[in-house]
Amino acid sequence: MDIIYTDKREYTAAQLQALFHSVAWRSADYPDRLRKALEHCETVYTAWHEGRLVGLINAIDDSELTAYVHYLCVDPGYQGMGIGKELLRRVKEKYKDYLYIILIAENEPLIKYYRDNGFKLIDGQYIMELLNP
Repeated sequence: MDIIYTDKREYTAAQLQALFHSVAWRSADYPDRLRKALEHCETVYTAWHEGRLVGLINAIDDSELTAYVHYLCVDPGYQGMGIGKELLRRVKEKYKDYLYIILIAENEPLIKYYRDNGFKLIDGQYIMELLNP
């Protein structure tokens, strides 16, 4: 399968919405805000198959020490094909001179996935959020 990877931000709000709905993420309910938020991120890589957005990763960084991977999503119909791994590779390459690349793994399968891709758990750390309605 021929997957095209790019850092060009040539996606529409509708394409983002379809991808984020495919992984059942709440962000999909706000496609225009999602597109706008991604436009303000330092790094966005996308994966495409036959004109369809099938994967995306983004990172926010402080320009020197720390990069935060915010989203990594791959359409379930395309998972297991190495798309997420390639998107992660691109982020790790871009930020190879940074001290940290940080991300949140929300469940055991994701913890295993990220461990398999070189990340480790930070013991004693807790994720906190303030959800605005």
